[in-house]
Amino acid sequence: MSLEHRVQDLMGRARTDLGELVAIPSVADPRQYPPEECLKAATWVVDRFAEVGFTGLSLRETSDGSKAVYGERPAAGPDAPTVLLYAHYDVQPPLDDQAWHTPPFQLTEVNGRWYGRGAADCKGNIVMHLTALRALGNDVPVNLKLIVEGSEEQGTGGLEDFVERHPDLLRADAILVCDTGNAAVGVPAATVTLRGMVNLVVSVEALDGELHSGMFGGAAPDALAALVQILSTLRDRAGNTTIAGLAHDQTWHGAPYPPEQFRADIGLVDGAGLLGDGTVSDMLWARPAVTVLGIDCPPVVGSAAAIQPRSRARINLRVPPGTDAVKAQDALIAHLHAAAPWGVRVSVEPEALGQPFEARTGGPAYRALSAAMLEAFGREMTTLGQGGSIPLCNVFARTYPDAEIILMGVEEPLALIHAPNESVDPGEIARLALAEAQFLKRYSLQRYRG
Repeated sequence: MSLEHRVQDLMGRARTDLGELVAIPSVADPRQYPPEECLKAATWVVDRFAEVGFTGLSLRETSDGSKAVYGERPAAGPDAPTVLLYAHYDVQPPLDDQAWHTPPFQLTEVNGRWYGRGAADCKGNIVMHLTALRALGNDVPVNLKLIVEGSEEQGTGGLEDFVERHPDLLRADAILVCDTGNAAVGVPAATVTLRGMVNLVVSVEALDGELHSGMFGGAAPDALAALVQILSTLRDRAGNTTIAGLAHDQTWHGAPYPPEQFRADIGLVDGAGLLGDGTVSDMLWARPAVTVLGIDCPPVVGSAAAIQPRSRARINLRVPPGTDAVKAQDALIAHLHAAAPWGVRVSVEPEALGQPFEARTGGPAYRALSAAMLEAFGREMTTLGQGGSIPLCNVFARTYPDAEIILMGVEEPLALIHAPNESVDPGEIARLALAEAQFLKRYSLQRYRG
């Protein structure tokens, strides 16, 4: 039986696996969900990878308290190349339960897609690994290592620190970071660049306490209005991110993201336009992008006629390859202070920082993957940028400078990762499982052809 037929025969098992895993609300934030749920998901991963021949499976404590699953399958011998398989079992919280059309922690099929939190990001990739390995059976000509993270969505750096403290444990010739995705359903891609990121909280203080807006409004400075004015300087009228000292005219030279596809992918409302004076690809993958993630201010319901003495906002800045994230953070902090009106007091608290990443391509692993994708999808693999950040890739690149790092996965624009109604196309799981299986077979040959 061909590998393709084996994968198709395994898709019922894949759905069962994903249903079991999605049913575990493994949000790595004890303020929202019990830590026992993450432990349950980690134990599930251990049990399933034991079924496909991994040994030495264990839960490794990381510096942020999360547990990563580690295991090995060294069946091919010491002269064969080693491939590290990566995914993460923790998920984003469901956010607004009322916005979900299906229960977030119950895998539900609607119009051919499988819905549920983590169905694509990243439990679908765990199931993709399992499906590929089940299809191969004992015919795996490379040595395998496995690391499945438990706190990726929190960005607390547990696995990054673990890699640096245990460099030999995860050393490999090729690393499959399966936490990205394709350009569209059925359009295979490898992600070759990642934007870095800066998260910080800016606080504005103007008064000792709240004041009646009728008695004092007009002359007394309003901290919320000051914050709004500061935030408004971070973009120009066209929507370009305009932080003083930070270039915003870079261009993307890889595969384009068609504007009409992007409009459909994001669900743009009638009359709204796209931001910036570059192409969609420029704006997503080559230029900085600032987003206001949250503002502390009184809600509309229950608000009083009062001038706000204090306000704060959480800001996210995505940093393109070629720009140092530390310098970008410094520029953003300086910009926020300089933009403050009326002499209000501004303070900034940095939260997180990650450098951008650019993969090396053209090596034996990329050649093997390209051929495997062509066979699995029936079309050539393209290369994409990714607006998201995966700081772990930089740690891998520093720790294993000779390793080829490949970013791929079952996500695509319709998956709506991090949003309500996350879903995965089961065809993507099947095609990526076939591509991974073909890759593992081809890589051992490509590796020694140079």
